[in-house]
Amino acid sequence: MWAPRAYQGDGRHDNPDLYGVLYATEAPVAAVVEAMAPFRGSGPLSPALLRRAGLPLALAGVDLDDGATVVDLDDPAVLLREQLRPSAVATRRRATTQRQAAALFAGHTQAVGLRWWSTHEASWAELSLFSERCTGLLREATVVDLHPGHPVVAEAAAWLGL
Repeated sequence: MWAPRAYQGDGRHDNPDLYGVLYATEAPVAAVVEAMAPFRGSGPLSPALLRRAGLPLALAGVDLDDGATVVDLDDPAVLLREQLRPSAVATRRRATTQRQAAALFAGHTQAVGLRWWSTHEASWAELSLFSERCTGLLREATVVDLHPGHPVVAEAAAWLGL
């Protein structure tokens, strides 16, 4: 799997000078909500909302090896050990979350990524996977094109009020 470092820097856990990040989620609807959230309140769902730079969006399923270590920022014991407050983990201040991610990357050399809760819905688990540490640990399972009639797109659109 490849993470385009040259296009990273604005994301929650981006530190392109240290690592590439592949953003993933445990719930497919969470990935689609992340992609469509900027259009909340813009009107009904349309095919144009499912395109970026003229290209159609797709949902790629991947399997992470069961033995992979992920720093779980949704675990109170981990937050305590790392001296992190939930409000700091969930903040939209990228300088804060990127600084945290860099420290966790350096301090957990066996970890392939971070797990945290979605800022859209706390029950959705999100993952920031360090691309260089995931070599051989990720397997592509499925790739499906997204369209307005896709059930996950419909669920996300309803959740966002589109």
